Amino acid sequence: MSQLFVALIAFVLLHSVPALPPVRSSAIAILGRRTYLLIYSIVSTLLLVWVFHAALNTPYVELWEPSGRHATAALVLAPLGVFLVLAGLFTPNPASITFRHSDKPGAIVAITRHPVLWGFLFWSGGHLIANGDLRSLILFGGLGLFSAAGFLMLDRRAKRRLGQGWSAFCADHPLLPLAKFADGRKRMNVDTPMALAFALTAVMTLWLLIGGHAFLFGADPLSMAGI
Repeated sequence: MSQLFVALIAFVLLHSVPALPPVRSSAIAILGRRTYLLIYSIVSTLLLVWVFHAALNTPYVELWEPSGRHATAALVLAPLGVFLVLAGLFTPNPASITFRHSDKPGAIVAITRHPVLWGFLFWSGGHLIANGDLRSLILFGGLGLFSAAGFLMLDRRAKRRLGQGWSAFCADHPLLPLAKFADGRKRMNVDTPMALAFALTAVMTLWLLIGGHAFLFGADPLSMAGI
């Protein structure tokens, strides 16, 4: 259990300290934006692998008995979360996490100005519901809480950067997913980053369902859902 806590703390620190404007600006000035993002992504991925390795080697303590309905929730929420994360990373977004630097937001940002954070929330929430044990509560609950805290942090940073344009940006790019389209007067657009994210999500989900998830984590989502 202690290794899981250490790994989670390291993961949170990696995504907190470099996010501070002075640290981020200095790192980009020294390394260049592309090199900085490449190194950051590699280290982040390695830490995430460590987090999962630590979780898989943590003793299982059941909190509630998993059922087919719980697994079905993960089958819906997890792919949705992956799509939002990928679409957010591929899309220019002046207010949130992205691999593309531009002040002109892409189509996914009209759905929510923080697609990556919502993606992690849906993904972690689905896995927490499906597993129902203590290590999952620590792992997925911790990642979910960290994502939720990111809404406030990223909004505060974007408000400073956008200045007087912040209010107009919020009106066109709400925090809550699909809030802009709730009254039916606005139409949702699909751009290349969203289409690419959808295609990659479909391929990844198919691979995980036909054996990839069982190979990596020792659990078959379809059999858990009773399908």
